[in-house]
Amino acid sequence: MRIAGKGIVNGGKPVQFKFDGVKFNGFEGDTVASALLANGVTLMGRSFKYHRPRGVLSAGSEEPNALMTVGKGPDAEPNVRATQQEIYDGLVVRSQNAWPSLDVDLMAVNDLAAPFLGAGFYYKTFMWPKRFWESIYEPVIRKAAGLGGLSGKSNGDTYEKAFAFCDLLVIGAGPAGLMAALTAAKGGADVILADEDSLMGGRLNAESGAVGHQSGAAWAASVVAELAAMDNVRLMPRTTVTGAYDGGMYGALERVNQHTDRRSGGAPLECFWRIAAKRSILAAGAIERPVAFQNNDRPGIMTAGAVRAYVNRWGVSPGKRVAVFGNNNDAHRTARDLVQAGVHVAALIDSRKDAVVEGFGGRVIKGGQVCNSGGRKALESITVRTDEGEEALQVDCLAMSGGWNPTVNLTCHMNGRPTWREDIQAFVPTQGAVPHMDVAGACAGTFSTHGCMEAGVSAAHDALKALGKKTVEVAIPVAEDEAYALNPLWAVAGKGRAWLDFQNDVSVKDIRQAVVENFKSVEHMKRYTTQGMATDQGKNSNVAALAVLADATGRGIPETGTTTFRPPYVPVSIAAMGAGGQGHGFAPERHTTSHRQSVEAGAPMIEAGLWYRPSYFPKGGETTWRESCDREVAYVRQSVGVCDVSTLGKIDIQGPDAAALLDFVYTNMFSTLKVGRVRYGLMLREDGHVMDDGTCARLDEQHFVMTTTTAAAGAVMRHLEFVTQCLHPEWKVTFTSVTEQWAQFAVAGPKARELLNGLLVTPIDADSWPFMACGDVSVGGVAGRLFRISFSGEHAYEIAVPSRYGASLFEVLTERATALGGGLYGMEALNVLRIEKGFITHAEIEGRATAFDIGMGRMISTKKDCIGKAMAARPGLVDEMRPQLVGLKPVEPEGTLSGGAHLFDQGTEAVRIEYQGHVSSVGYSPDLGHMIGLGFLRRGPARKGEVVAMIDKMRGIETLVEVCDPVFIDPEGERVRG
Repeated sequence: MRIAGKGIVNGGKPVQFKFDGVKFNGFEGDTVASALLANGVTLMGRSFKYHRPRGVLSAGSEEPNALMTVGKGPDAEPNVRATQQEIYDGLVVRSQNAWPSLDVDLMAVNDLAAPFLGAGFYYKTFMWPKRFWESIYEPVIRKAAGLGGLSGKSNGDTYEKAFAFCDLLVIGAGPAGLMAALTAAKGGADVILADEDSLMGGRLNAESGAVGHQSGAAWAASVVAELAAMDNVRLMPRTTVTGAYDGGMYGALERVNQHTDRRSGGAPLECFWRIAAKRSILAAGAIERPVAFQNNDRPGIMTAGAVRAYVNRWGVSPGKRVAVFGNNNDAHRTARDLVQAGVHVAALIDSRKDAVVEGFGGRVIKGGQVCNSGGRKALESITVRTDEGEEALQVDCLAMSGGWNPTVNLTCHMNGRPTWREDIQAFVPTQGAVPHMDVAGACAGTFSTHGCMEAGVSAAHDALKALGKKTVEVAIPVAEDEAYALNPLWAVAGKGRAWLDFQNDVSVKDIRQAVVENFKSVEHMKRYTTQGMATDQGKNSNVAALAVLADATGRGIPETGTTTFRPPYVPVSIAAMGAGGQGHGFAPERHTTSHRQSVEAGAPMIEAGLWYRPSYFPKGGETTWRESCDREVAYVRQSVGVCDVSTLGKIDIQGPDAAALLDFVYTNMFSTLKVGRVRYGLMLREDGHVMDDGTCARLDEQHFVMTTTTAAAGAVMRHLEFVTQCLHPEWKVTFTSVTEQWAQFAVAGPKARELLNGLLVTPIDADSWPFMACGDVSVGGVAGRLFRISFSGEHAYEIAVPSRYGASLFEVLTERATALGGGLYGMEALNVLRIEKGFITHAEIEGRATAFDIGMGRMISTKKDCIGKAMAARPGLVDEMRPQLVGLKPVEPEGTLSGGAHLFDQGTEAVRIEYQGHVSSVGYSPDLGHMIGLGFLRRGPARKGEVVAMIDKMRGIETLVEVCDPVFIDPEGERVRG
């Protein structure tokens, strides 16, 4: 089926691949679809629901039928579009959703049962008996219907994620996109040109018309070469922009290595890009829509533009005897190109009685409609209906065109709604739907080549002006400039099933049935019929389905409206979006700047929120984690220890009302805090319970840095946003999370100051840097911040530097601490140190505790209001019978304490009604020589010295414990202030 002298594939480089175990030949530049068509293969898949034979419908990413599985075993990738998958030597492709084979599919029996399997049949049919749904009905339905499936095994492919920044992102490299990119680049803008195709040029590569004095494909190639030679342009072929997001951020999927043997050289299979653009131009073109008529889904029935593309770009005729059917002038191009290529055109059928056909010498049927097709696994004939009656034509390919739909999807990703244009019978993007985005070319409803080029230049000029750059004049070559004209034809009347959504097997009858059952809203119709819910998101079918729905409800199409287009524009593998997380699950993993050194030191890493922190740092000769923990505690108590505390939430707060905000969210006063000082604060939820605690430093009159616990950083940030957006929108205050911007390390112990003075450009002493002081410092010439605060109860500091210096500073701190007889300490030692001092974490403020419970009721200021203040004063939250914070130690030194254990009075039965409290945190104190713990006990502070029973039935532990003060070490706080 190759056409001599046509196409721009590399005929000098043959390629061999396999489809369903059979070897086929193609050429470099072919897709699986074009190569199979060249070999006379039209049956490429089976439909989702009825297992009807299906062939290729289109030539791009909108393809609903020709979905295949690429590769085998763990490397198998399902649902790849044959229209996008480039062939290469050794490629293995197989069809999907057919058993035992594509040619003989026993599940095609579903098609015979179609009268019983209409839209929503499962809602009505499988209601009873209820228990059968999960065990019988659902498994059978899932096995009978579906697309491709994963192997269930882990694959070894590499995926990447990357970031890019530019002045202007041009989406689409057709005539509008190329002219926009060229104009903007010559104007000095930093340009990214992204296109989902492997060959830039868009429809120019699929047309026979000239641009200037050369073919459209040659002109496009020359412009691409010119752009490639410019330093301020990045070309990104095989890259689909998948979504538009806030702040000029765009998601994009690059198919890096799917067109070659993807394991050669270890290159990534895909890369998911986050592109930050100051401006963008959408030049994504348009998608041709089919016409719905009886049996319009047979293999060999394609869109007219796709037929034209296979002829002109790939040099392949999809059939030997072709008919062209359309309601618009654009379909005439396909008939002319087929004749020019030497392909027999049985007839050009135009549904318009007054159609003007030029440049085509074959048979023209005006006022005709294709109302049926014949054949099973391949098209054999069509039936044409005119006013004179019906006529059968023997054809093996039908090129149909119901008009073109501008690709509006990206402009709807931020809740934008498209606008209906009556003259082209299609929706176009609403200008301004995406901030700082201009729309140009066919996706804005301009369908001539010259018009697209003009629109691209105009959009680029607007972008250059917005960017503050000078506009430049770029010559627009002579190109096709035909007017686009059509009369709407959505569905041809008939008795049989006329298909709208090819991938989900949704017919015109299904849409009308939804209306009969009162699913008249476009959103309800979508969910009832599954129209537009397949992997192609209804790119070919949505507008026609809306037209059918509008007709059935007696409304206009604009009144009927559209469903919501959501990202991603094309399916994106989870592996690409989560690149770097292979084998790690879905939860994000956040690493500190010291992560690598901690792992190299042998530290087991544990999760803290989404962060990974070292549990302890083992040394040679240590056989248990307790030995390491005891040693690290001794570092801090006797010498100096270093701990990475970068994971603590850090929120930078600035503005005239910054202090007012802090007064309102904290229980205590912060407006009285002096510059250069730090204060501990407690934060309540609106219901009066403790939300979080932490410190807040005042760096300037209107500049604070709040720290939160690791686990609550996100919640506190949302809390501040709620306060400033909903409760006090009049406040002039801004804040942002700077957790990742600063690497912060605790330096704690008697020798902490000595260690730091060996690093700081200006040494500190007790007078210049007293307890709870803060300020700017210079560390080896690097600007940093120093806070004299302590979570260990020892003389301690926290030093912060920009994150890029974190790993280096951690290494220096480690070396100096070791030289002073100290070293690193991890989370286990940190937990012991804070329990010894009675400091709380979210083990204590786990959502049920109040300020009264943790002994901080006096921190709720009487001089001001704060969130949660009124609710915290409710009688039930200050009842003396509530469990309150206490310290616990075993009566016998060798006694074991258990976190989560319950507390009971001695001699009482361990049942719920006798419950007195629980243990929240425990640890072994090497200084005291026994275990200690924090817990909550009814009337706790009044019961110091009492002995109660600690019972952990799950672990089988029962210990008598003495109730004591929660501060076990240095209750006067002399060390921390020394």
